Amino acid sequence: MSRRAFTAALIGALPLTLLAAPAADAHSARPIRLIGEQTVPFALPFQGTTVGGLSSIDYDQRTGGYALICDDRSAINPARFYTAKFTVDAHGLGPVTFTGTHSLLRPDGKTYPPLAQNDPKLPQNEQTVDPEELRVDPWTGDYYWAQEGERTATTLIDPSIRQAKRDGEYVRDLPIPANEKMTPTAGPRQNLVLEGLTFAGFGSLVASEVEGPLLQDGPVPTATSGALSRITLQSRFGPVLAQYAYPHEPLFASPVPSTGFATTGVSSMLAVDQADPTRYLMMERGFVTGVGNKIRIYEIDTKGATNVLDVKSLAAAKHVKPVKKRLLADLADFKLSTVDNVEGMTWGPKLPNGERSLVLVSDNNFSNTQVTQFIGLAVPSELL
Repeated sequence: MSRRAFTAALIGALPLTLLAAPAADAHSARPIRLIGEQTVPFALPFQGTTVGGLSSIDYDQRTGGYALICDDRSAINPARFYTAKFTVDAHGLGPVTFTGTHSLLRPDGKTYPPLAQNDPKLPQNEQTVDPEELRVDPWTGDYYWAQEGERTATTLIDPSIRQAKRDGEYVRDLPIPANEKMTPTAGPRQNLVLEGLTFAGFGSLVASEVEGPLLQDGPVPTATSGALSRITLQSRFGPVLAQYAYPHEPLFASPVPSTGFATTGVSSMLAVDQADPTRYLMMERGFVTGVGNKIRIYEIDTKGATNVLDVKSLAAAKHVKPVKKRLLADLADFKLSTVDNVEGMTWGPKLPNGERSLVLVSDNNFSNTQVTQFIGLAVPSELL
């Protein structure tokens, strides 16, 4: 069967309930455990760039290494990604060694401009970008990466999912749903756009998640109420197939002082099993002034959820059934040196005894008060 035929068959089967082994009793399952952590020196110089702002991580089966996107908006160095290597086994996570870096390139072969130098007259895919998540294509080894665009009083740049070759050369843009495009009164909020991106269905599908609710879908979470955002499922060849409502948790605390900054949202998305395009891990990352960071990982299931692709407003809609979710891990439960601004996650090498390694990375925002932190967790297969 050709890859396109396989994709069509898999897409056609999406509405059906997939067979799966029953979940293990939570009381009898082994707990998730910490394998280890590593930190990278602040402002580490590497091949003419400054390492920092690592917003995503993905394991590369071809090399045994990792690909990481940097969310520098070409302010320090041109928008770019890194490759790195480190060991992960049942007993530890080794030191991180960076092995390469490449700029992400526009269709004209140039690097993306910083926001202050953006030319709004250029095509959207040549304007400034805000990179957030990158995945290795299991079919070709290319990179698919998501960026958040821009919303200000004077600038509207759509978010995007783009394909690049392994040296950063532009290949194409995937279409995004109309409701995720920036308009003056609707679409994504500033800096709450495409942060989650993952392949599913053995690479035949691309799933993505906006970090927070669209303007038309209601207010952002507060300390007393959650919110609904959207997960999008599309064919790797482009067509958008479905959207599902994702229920965000409320803010985990109130800011101190009460006027302080607080935010929460989805910062990464990862398919649980390539054979089952209905289950994903969702990382909810929150920060509250005077309190700190909260990082929680949930498992979700889209089976039975309402397809909201044609629903104009989740806030106004009736009888919308969101995806099911359950808490898998809270980083506060592990003996880490700190819980920083963790934004990326990937499955790493398989471990003995039915465990899977889950590797996380934090975005230090290029701030010397934060850290670039790599975390390794061991997830027992019976929990999934």
